[in-house]
Amino acid sequence: MAEFLIIAGMSGAGRSQAGATFEDLGWFVIDNMPTPLITKVAELIATPENPADPAATERVALVVGRRAGQLHELTGAIAQLRETSGNRVKLLFLEASDEVLVRRYEGTRRRHPMGAAEGVAESIALEREVLRPIRESADVIIDTTDLNVHELRRRLVETFTPTTETMQIQVMSFGFKHGVPLDSDTVFDCRFLPNPHWVDELRPLTGLDEPVRRFVLDQPSTNEFINRVDHLLALVLPAYVKEGKSYLTIAVGCTGGRHRSVVLAEELAQRIGRYGFAPLLHHRDIDR
Repeated sequence: MAEFLIIAGMSGAGRSQAGATFEDLGWFVIDNMPTPLITKVAELIATPENPADPAATERVALVVGRRAGQLHELTGAIAQLRETSGNRVKLLFLEASDEVLVRRYEGTRRRHPMGAAEGVAESIALEREVLRPIRESADVIIDTTDLNVHELRRRLVETFTPTTETMQIQVMSFGFKHGVPLDSDTVFDCRFLPNPHWVDELRPLTGLDEPVRRFVLDQPSTNEFINRVDHLLALVLPAYVKEGKSYLTIAVGCTGGRHRSVVLAEELAQRIGRYGFAPLLHHRDIDR
């Protein structure tokens, strides 16, 4: 039975780049897939008379959602594919902020697929509303706001590299002043902790440096916070696995994303490792 990955998301958020990445990884990729043909392609691949090389179609990625008129049909098509193919269907949704999407379209001078008469910003708002049910049902959401092509490729390779784990976890640090990650499932706010930014000798360092790490971990409230989050994870991680969740993104935020959140993300990743997972670590704003 083939494994299907549906690549959907906002226009300009990187669907074509994602398709190229999966093609490089050996997936059978169909770009600009018409929505009515999604289940037809699945039927063709599943038939014994399939003329394609079976090994080449074990993993199939379908890039969808480019045509405005077909977006309304996408939810039903994905649901039908899941009914026929079971748990071997995953939905990847690529996201980005409105401001970044506007800049990307202004840079390319391409017409937005939604084609709202009022302009690009209105087209983006309309597309976001139409895609809301798709986003809500996604297995993986990746925010490409701050990612270039190479960084997006690395995120996709890390996320979709086959592992023996039943659920892949990413722990991300970020700064609230740069925006909450759109692809986070759970957000922890550590801005209540004393800020190393106001200590002159610590300001130029990051949470990866030992002096900052010790400053944060030595605060009386830090251990209690980490222990309570640890207890929560001990409860929810097995429950997520039991419910069949494949990907989980845990975000930890401080003001700038360089000190406290980095330390706590590193610490939480170690705690999660004790539960038998191998979490990915990403410090989104550490170089800002």
